[in-house]
Amino acid sequence: MRITVIGCGYLGAVHAACMAKLGHEVVGIDVDERKVSALSAASAPFFEPGLDALLKEVQETGRLSFSTDMASAKGSSVHFICVGTPQKKGENGADLTYVDAATRDLLPYLSPGDLIVGKSTVPVGTAARLAGIIEQTQPAVHTMWNPEFLREGHAVSDTLHPDRLVYGIAGGSEEHIAVQVLDRVYATPLETGTPRLVTDLPTAELVKTAANSFLATKISFINAMAELCDAAGADVTMLADAIGLDDRIGRKFLNAGIGFGGGCLPKDIRAFMARAGELGADQALTFLREVDAINMRRRTRVVELARELCGGSLLGQRITVLGAAFKPESDDVRDSPALSIAAQLQLQGAVVTVTDPKALHNAARRFPELHYEESTEVALQRADALLLLTEWQEYRDLDPYEASAFVSSSKILDGRNILDASKWRAAGWTYRGLGRP
Repeated sequence: MRITVIGCGYLGAVHAACMAKLGHEVVGIDVDERKVSALSAASAPFFEPGLDALLKEVQETGRLSFSTDMASAKGSSVHFICVGTPQKKGENGADLTYVDAATRDLLPYLSPGDLIVGKSTVPVGTAARLAGIIEQTQPAVHTMWNPEFLREGHAVSDTLHPDRLVYGIAGGSEEHIAVQVLDRVYATPLETGTPRLVTDLPTAELVKTAANSFLATKISFINAMAELCDAAGADVTMLADAIGLDDRIGRKFLNAGIGFGGGCLPKDIRAFMARAGELGADQALTFLREVDAINMRRRTRVVELARELCGGSLLGQRITVLGAAFKPESDDVRDSPALSIAAQLQLQGAVVTVTDPKALHNAARRFPELHYEESTEVALQRADALLLLTEWQEYRDLDPYEASAFVSSSKILDGRNILDASKWRAAGWTYRGLGRP
């Protein structure tokens, strides 16, 4: 099939490459000339494991191209909308400017029988509104919503081998011709047993934000337990192991630490609350305010613990922060708790050095006043304290005996609770975790 992907940011670039990998002829369209130029050269403008190699592979087949011209969409039978929906400035709600613009600009190039498929994460009700706009000018064009469930660092595999496919269509009819068209798009994963669920449009829109809100709640719950464990002298890691053995709860996402960040969870739960308020159901999601508050409080807590680790004052203390990205295998620093903590430490008088395998360029654009060092070894030199804030494998693998040769003082705050505390203490380090005695 010939497919258009509108918006070639993180979601769109991955989706375009993966659709070409599945055998379709794909054109990716974006208004950013630099982004289009980079993708056309098989170089993603962000780090995602395996994506550059996939771009090169599918472009060599001739099935994938990129353009800034919306007219390139003409001739495609399926059009995916993958543009961003950032948080509005000064508000919790989602900014739908790009979704509306993409839909409006696409309309002149549609043909009867075409299918528009939204993948952007939008407030419930958006799909029906856009479908109404499309129907006014292109009544023979179908509209669906097909939410994405990508994990940064695993986006390629998540697209090629999804754990589920959700189709939203007006009325939720399995028999709709648009469902059959989308089945052709996803024929390969469907043939390998990927579950497929056909819903109405509002349900499909709610799936992503509901899932993210549940995950955020689970993370904030265990972080709240970490606060309690700190007060009671208990071990939150063992507590998580114990309650995680209950199959009604499960162990995933029960890892206490500095909290969640990135471009999805924080903005999605805030937009979810905002939309619930617009619908008159704001009381149903009041618990998410505390989920968000717990999450933000973790950053302040880490700064407090760092001050304790440094003897009660941060002034003049040389602190090395291991990690700037909001999660490993990513260069994304949007709402990164690690970078926020680093900035707070510097504001309180610490001399902060930040290191990260992939995210330093993006971090420097967001907080240019911080000092950045690519080499972990150089970053460790003469440090009074280390803060492990992003769980990259190379930080997990640090040898405490070797690391002690570089630092001025053997003190470490494990903000992700991933290190072997006994091993580091045996090597002479003052080790501090979160919610761990």
